[in-house]
Amino acid sequence: MRNPIVPESLDSWHILHRMFRFKRRAFDALPAGRRDEIVREAAALLERLAADPDGDLSLAQMLGHKCDLMLTHYGKTFDSLGEVQTAFDKLELADFLLPATSYVSILELGLYEASARFHETLRERGLKPHSQEWNDAFDSLLADEAAHPRSAARLWAKVPARRYVCFYPMNKKRGETVNWYHLPYQERARLMLDHGKIGRSFHGLVTQVISGSIGFDDWEWGVDLYADDPLVFKKLVYEMRFDEASALYAEFGEFYTGMQFSFADLAVFLSGEGSPRLMKAVEPALR
Repeated sequence: MRNPIVPESLDSWHILHRMFRFKRRAFDALPAGRRDEIVREAAALLERLAADPDGDLSLAQMLGHKCDLMLTHYGKTFDSLGEVQTAFDKLELADFLLPATSYVSILELGLYEASARFHETLRERGLKPHSQEWNDAFDSLLADEAAHPRSAARLWAKVPARRYVCFYPMNKKRGETVNWYHLPYQERARLMLDHGKIGRSFHGLVTQVISGSIGFDDWEWGVDLYADDPLVFKKLVYEMRFDEASALYAEFGEFYTGMQFSFADLAVFLSGEGSPRLMKAVEPALR
């Protein structure tokens, strides 16, 4: 975009969240051998998809009435989301899953501070804004930022292998009283800097995955939080409510909370005869 009032972002994984209700009584009514066949078929596909270096996959048992199961898929291409969706829907297990909702987004790192720095650097070089030389230099600076080890590690990390997950969508308000998009760039940058400090104060306790969904879904961002203690979600989100960027300019969709589990425990989830666990020994792909 290279627009001086629009913050750039670094984008990586395409992400598809799918939430389902599970027809548990119908599944339970099947003969034991039939249930085993369905589990084996589903687990084999999930294992294969998660082993793909160009993607990742995770499962979570969700709490409450909104849904029972959440499948989160990362793909390096937009098309791969459709391929995985189709492959999953062809499973016999899909006959016992009712779609509750879904969310399409792309993992992003916001660059409020860096975008302003890029424009200042190019002005200091004497380049004419939006000329070909300006655009080429801007793209080079953006590529350097993406290649920085700090950015690269965050951009292409797999689904965090932590037990508890919380997902919610959000917008920045653009109503008659307050409008985030009418604020001057420097004011938005200041607010986001202060907002980020709260998240960093929870470093080590929670892993945040922010994905952009403008043009992809009904909200502007999707937020995934992963932690080893679900109480962290309450503390983090509550503290952020008092942050100026959230208190004045944020609006939130429905929250979905649950427990991630390994593919090896799919049978436990489907049988309902225990709590499916996350096997820490295979963290990278949650298998």
